[in-house]
Amino acid sequence: MERRLAAIMAADVVGYSRLVELDEAGTLAALKERHKDIVAPLVAKHHGRIVKVMGDGVLVEFASAVNAVQCAVELQKEMAKANTDLAEDRRVHLRVGINLGDVVVEDADLYGDGVIIGVRLQAMAEPGGICVSRAVHDQVENKLSLVFEDLGPCEVKNIGKPVQVFRVRTDRNKSVRRLAEQESKQTKPSIAVLPFANMSGDPEQEYFSDGITEDIISALSRISALWVIARTSTFTYKGKPTDVKRVAKELGVRYVMEGSVRRAGDRLRVTAQLIDAATGHHLWAERYDRSIADLFDIQDEIARSVAASTETRVYMAELEAEREAAKSRPSGDFKARDLLARANEWHFDWSPEALAESFDLVEQAIRIDPSNPVAHRLRATLFLRRIYSGELPRDDANVARALEFARTALRLAPGDEYAYWVMAGAYAEAGRLEDAVAECERGLEMNPNCAAILQRLGACLAPLGRTQEAIKACRLAIQLDPRNSANILWRHSHIAVAHFVAADYEAALQESRKVARSRPHLQSAIIWAASAAALGRADEARTAVEDCLAQLPGLSIGRVPGIVTRFARDEDHERLVAFLRKAGLPE
Repeated sequence: MERRLAAIMAADVVGYSRLVELDEAGTLAALKERHKDIVAPLVAKHHGRIVKVMGDGVLVEFASAVNAVQCAVELQKEMAKANTDLAEDRRVHLRVGINLGDVVVEDADLYGDGVIIGVRLQAMAEPGGICVSRAVHDQVENKLSLVFEDLGPCEVKNIGKPVQVFRVRTDRNKSVRRLAEQESKQTKPSIAVLPFANMSGDPEQEYFSDGITEDIISALSRISALWVIARTSTFTYKGKPTDVKRVAKELGVRYVMEGSVRRAGDRLRVTAQLIDAATGHHLWAERYDRSIADLFDIQDEIARSVAASTETRVYMAELEAEREAAKSRPSGDFKARDLLARANEWHFDWSPEALAESFDLVEQAIRIDPSNPVAHRLRATLFLRRIYSGELPRDDANVARALEFARTALRLAPGDEYAYWVMAGAYAEAGRLEDAVAECERGLEMNPNCAAILQRLGACLAPLGRTQEAIKACRLAIQLDPRNSANILWRHSHIAVAHFVAADYEAALQESRKVARSRPHLQSAIIWAASAAALGRADEARTAVEDCLAQLPGLSIGRVPGIVTRFARDEDHERLVAFLRKAGLPE
């Protein structure tokens, strides 16, 4: 036996069992190809030695920590490139851990704490990520253009003392990254997701409870408005009795999520709850009862639903706090933050007076802080709403201003999914529906759980004739954000439009009537009238027209394109006009 100092890189495939279950032959062939085309050449390039290859992982030895980290960074980049053309559920993501320490060599294999720590670090890494020990960090910090995020001392199984862990970032400008992260942590709502408890009494279910926790953390991390604590920190509480307030204080967060997983026969129950640690109040709680048959689909569905609902509840809690804080400050001392808090309070009221007042507050905030991205996004949002509500004329000049405001918001916050949402709204208002769809898709790449973007995507796809995609997007938005009653009405309205474009008048009637009868909603009432006329239901069509005119006296067929997005195909618009004329809407 020989003992020596070595840098050990351990890598494994995230969700290997799921990938094999989906397509065993395809997965094994893909992994073999990537090992041959990516892993082996990179290891050779950086003077490493492949010690062993397992079904879902590889162990590599390097003489230099620098070489090991360079190899890992290039490996993750090449793996990401190889995933580009694959469906999301078929992509192969690696987790990589690197440790520098003593190893024991026996028959070309490696043993010892140096190897164990490398493997444990790999398990702590995020999909597509790299975690390293302090020994590696100290060797490479000043030699490579990388940024390291200190995750603190972490307990490592079978190792007596905690190991200081660092996450590798590839940003070149260290000071900018650190400053941005510090600023984000100070200004964004912060949340920690504790490991979900396995209540099944079955150790085999441990992987599911851990997996769902990791998926929820990953889903929340894609919401730019939240600051989410990494799993490597929250999993240190696994299996320990926890006090929410103490955990929040130790991790420096305002909100804590906890939950449990229980299996009974062929049924699975998952509970989740979100707690405001400052008050101890439960902001949100939900229970999911599902059949065990679709295990991984359940995991994805729950993670996405929890992320969307959490975003909504945290936003409303933060907004309420801002409202209260703003009320307590004298009006003469307003700064940009106070003005935006008041503007947020007003902008939920769609009356012309409230929208104008809110817009004026945002303009004041921008004069104080011209580069505030939230202020510019809110200004673009409000300006569009003033056009929608009819307070501002829908003319070329105002549409051009809306586009200008949205472009500024996106330029200042290219990492904010809602900046893409507002840019899509401006493009839609300009009649550039394909561009609007593209902006929605860019926003969803950043946060696939954003119900607001899905709603806008559906609204833009329907008039383009892509009706099934529109319906799917809106239904997913409803599923992800089921408690947002006002937005749900819009989503059902967009579904009604999609059904109308598809000439499924019965479905369009059912959706639009449901919305119009629950509360005044002009677009839904218009589709209701046209669909009833298309089905030959003259009395119901007249009732729907009366509803339209009660909401907007003086409404005529010529004004409809300003309310229902003009369809991309002339024949769809001509059908709408013909049926509204048949329903009795004035010219």
